[in-house]
Amino acid sequence: MLVLEILRMAFRNLSGNPFRTFLTMLGVIIGVASVIALVAVGQGATARVTEQIQGLGSNLISVNIVGRGSQTALRSQDVEEWVNLPGVGAVAPEVVGSATVKAGTSSVSVPLEGVTPEFARVRNLAVAEGRFISDLDLLARSRVVLLGANTAVQLFGSFDPVGQEVTLNGTTFTVVGVLAPMGTTLGASNDDRVLVPLTTAERFLQSRGVRTVYVQAASSDEVRVAVDSLRRELMRTFRGDENSFSIFTQEDVLRTIGSVSNTLSLMLGGIAGISLLVGGIGIMNIMLVSVSERTKEIGLRKAIGARRSQILLQFLLESLVLSLLGGVFGVLVGFGIGALLERVLHIPVLINWSVIGVATLFSLAVGLVFGILPAVRAANLDPIVALRYE
Repeated sequence: MLVLEILRMAFRNLSGNPFRTFLTMLGVIIGVASVIALVAVGQGATARVTEQIQGLGSNLISVNIVGRGSQTALRSQDVEEWVNLPGVGAVAPEVVGSATVKAGTSSVSVPLEGVTPEFARVRNLAVAEGRFISDLDLLARSRVVLLGANTAVQLFGSFDPVGQEVTLNGTTFTVVGVLAPMGTTLGASNDDRVLVPLTTAERFLQSRGVRTVYVQAASSDEVRVAVDSLRRELMRTFRGDENSFSIFTQEDVLRTIGSVSNTLSLMLGGIAGISLLVGGIGIMNIMLVSVSERTKEIGLRKAIGARRSQILLQFLLESLVLSLLGGVFGVLVGFGIGALLERVLHIPVLINWSVIGVATLFSLAVGLVFGILPAVRAANLDPIVALRYE
């Protein structure tokens, strides 16, 4: 009952001067809202990137060849033999270059990728129109091309490009398919590209051998087995030179992104936490002013029997109520900022309840810490001196 009575008094005192109460809470509101909004944006961006990377292929392993001495690439025939290694489910070597693609009066410069039929499976590609690269295209070094979704629109607009002819750096190719839209990954478009048979790309780009290989593990449980067997194979190929190649799994990339994201979230949370500290100092100042203004009231309460602990509790609860209200309003403002960013700027936002809980508890801690000094000062007032205070 005593606590309820003190809480009632605290609310009455705070509501008696609403504008000053609002200004006192403002620092806490800004701090909590900043923590929630910034962390929500960071976690939303991480979730979006994670989704994009997982969409590039399941159980995907990326192998990049640097080479050793004069051997700076591997033969595609040798790479395709990796499918027999333990843990490996599929292998998709790739040759990368660039080309200017022209159809009629329209032309675009896009990345050119030389691929095999397995590339569609390993990289989760879907064909919206026409067909993908076939084994026959590889054998015949056919001049056929698949267009990315954006590239097809840029060159042909709303017309069906399948069966039409385009030129790549002046060489005529026949369009056999259009890829389904894939969006972007890490800010790079997956729809601005052209795909040709790997053997055709080697001749077209005058580049023998492959330096990039995508490998799909047989299952999620065998990713590490596949990585170990690939490493052993490459160590044998490059005579133990580990600097000749690099192997990355999706988990490696996601772990790195997660680490960076956590560091950024902590940094942003720390910056926003400064606002909470400033808000706490504001609460302490206002509470000290309140003690001065209510000195006679404190003296009167002590004179009629109020104990020191009751005065201490009264001012401490007022400080906690101020910080808690600031925290609640801060949560609402943080939700509003997050929703606004998502709607207006199309920034992915992910509200985490644990962050809301931590921010609210931190605001309460601020109220407790910065409310102790005014509460102790009020509790230690001599009742006679307090009653004579002018």
